[in-house]
Amino acid sequence: MRWIVAMAALVPAAAWAEVDEACQGLPKPADYDERVQQDFQQNYFALTASYSAKHAPIPHAGGHGAVFVGLNVMPPLGCDKRFVLEWTKTEDTNKSPILPRIGLSYAAPEIADRLVIYGSFAFLPPLPIGGTRSLFVSGELGLGVEVIEQFDVGARFHTTLQRTYGDVATAFDPENEPAVEDVFVGSTWGVDVLLGVPLVVKDQELTPYVSAGYTNASTFFFVGDSNYVANNYHPYSGAALAAGLDMLFEKRFRLGAEVYAAPGGYSLPDKTVDSVEPGTRYGNLVTGRLRLGVEL
Repeated sequence: MRWIVAMAALVPAAAWAEVDEACQGLPKPADYDERVQQDFQQNYFALTASYSAKHAPIPHAGGHGAVFVGLNVMPPLGCDKRFVLEWTKTEDTNKSPILPRIGLSYAAPEIADRLVIYGSFAFLPPLPIGGTRSLFVSGELGLGVEVIEQFDVGARFHTTLQRTYGDVATAFDPENEPAVEDVFVGSTWGVDVLLGVPLVVKDQELTPYVSAGYTNASTFFFVGDSNYVANNYHPYSGAALAAGLDMLFEKRFRLGAEVYAAPGGYSLPDKTVDSVEPGTRYGNLVTGRLRLGVEL
């Protein structure tokens, strides 16, 4: 995420750039673009923190809620997405495989025929995890309704704010330069439509569901050892899809599990950038997410 092309023009890259041993020898793609690479990295880490549902269109019976722990899996970036500075250096992006959050959700008493309004709040304090410290604050507000027997629909608005501290950009010469923390600030918001089919299997409540919606990401990255600010010229703006299963077992424990995808969007760049390219070059994520709660 660091972009100092002027230095690259003055100093032979191999003399100062640090490349992960696992990535050495990987040839530079013909279509590599420094701007695209940086924007992809920033969008990727904003999207990994987005607050997807991990629940059915009606997350609780009216008047009930849950205390829960949520986990977003953070798939590691491959070498082809870690190179920067015109393919002369790799970033230390793969710090932690998960992003945990603790939260509280509540569904208001039913209105009319099983129309439920609900909300939730989740956060992660800035504790050291995988070499970084991150603060996350997320929330959602939604409603769900039973349209016909065994068919629920819903809609929700969600948002997440994040701030992460850690040595992601890394030093050019780690053996002789100190590690300096960088700062990543990101936010996402979006709207989703959910469809679910509530079932009862062996006295356990199961609801397979799917969701589709729109998600927008904004980011900012500050490189600590050079005071460089990396702006995102192509913030993710596009689809967010999920398919999962919401389970209430023993009338007390609730588990939500889903496959989540942000398959690529169309972003209008800053007016100083000539090209406008839609699709996965500026953001692409497929991952798994879990939520385990105790019903209240």
